[in-house]
Order: sequence, then C-alpha cells, then structure tokens
Amino acid sequence: MVDIDEGFDGRLIPGRRPAVIAIDLMRAYFDADSPLCLPSRDCLDAAARVLAAARAHGVPVLHTRVAFGPGGVDGGVFVRKVPALRHLFDGGGPLGELMPEVAPAAGELVLVKQYASAFFGTTLASTLLAQGVDTVVLVGVSTSGCVRASAVDAIQHGFVPLVVREAVGDRTERTQESNLYDLQAKYAEVVDEADAVAYLGEQA
Repeated sequence: MVDIDEGFDGRLIPGRRPAVIAIDLMRAYFDADSPLCLPSRDCLDAAARVLAAARAHGVPVLHTRVAFGPGGVDGGVFVRKVPALRHLFDGGGPLGELMPEVAPAAGELVLVKQYASAFFGTTLASTLLAQGVDTVVLVGVSTSGCVRASAVDAIQHGFVPLVVREAVGDRTERTQESNLYDLQAKYAEVVDEADAVAYLGEQA
C-alpha cells in the first residue's frame, strides 16, 4: 500500500455483494500493430485470474468494450482528441474484440461504450443496483483512462471501488503508479491481486 498524505488516508470497507467489471480488455490494447497497444500483457493474465475467481464463487462478471458507429458519429469530440480511436469506428472491427483470455462466459453482460467511464451512457449502474451489488472490483485498461474514470463514477454512484493493482495496465510505469496513487488517495481502494481473489472467495 502506498503512503497517502494526511487528510487523504480514509479507507473504504468492501461490501458483501461484489461484481467484477472487466474494462476494455480488447485486442486494441494487446495487438502490436495497434496504436493503442500497451507495453505489457501482464495485466491481462492477472485479470483472467480475477475473473476465474469470481466465476468460481458465483460473483457476477460484466465486461465493457469500446465501439463507435459509422464514421465515429457517436464519438463526439473524444474521437477528435484521441485519433487512435478511429480504429474502433464502424462497430469496432477486429481490434474491438475482447481477448480470448477474458472472453465472456455464458450469461455475462457485455456493455458497449463510447467514452472513458463504464458508467457513462450505459446501463451499468442500474444493472448493478438491480442485482444488489455494493462493491465493484475493477480490472482492465487503461489505468489513467477508462479504469480511473470508471472508479470515479463508481464512487459517485455509491459503489465501493476496488482497483486490482496487477490487473490494470497503462502506457508507462510512471503513468501507472501516479494514477494508482491518486485512485487510492481519493476514489478507490487499490488492492493486490491476492487480496482481491481472497475477497471474492469469501462470497461462496
């Protein structure tokens, strides 16, 4: 656990009804030919282990992926700010496919989004509330973008966000660590993979 300045050292207690949200674990972030490709796939393997633990103990798993309509018509100014997102126009194409290591199991919901947060413009909040979920375990990419935005929206919707350190990834180690620091300070609990798996195991 990182040291947090006084005044930013509060702790959130995970609830008894978690769900795991796998954020944007798409080929776009792991294909060497993609402009969005990350330098490591370690977070993908860790995310797969977290998903397996959730499924073994009956914890709901939900997935998100990014895809835009024809010509990016629903991407607003976001797709102008991040030109690499043009590779996800017209339904997402091959780069929009979820990686096989974390492919959705039967009955698991896949939400399609156009912006950073898994909550923005989707039915995620209402879906979680209808299932009585009080805690969201976040895995996926990128830590500074969609994971962070989803954690912020989670806490704003009243869910306890747990960000699994090894199961999220970013473009550089510096970006990764600075964002994990801020998440722990203000928006979430940053937890180790082993602790996340143990927590999910308590739900059996």
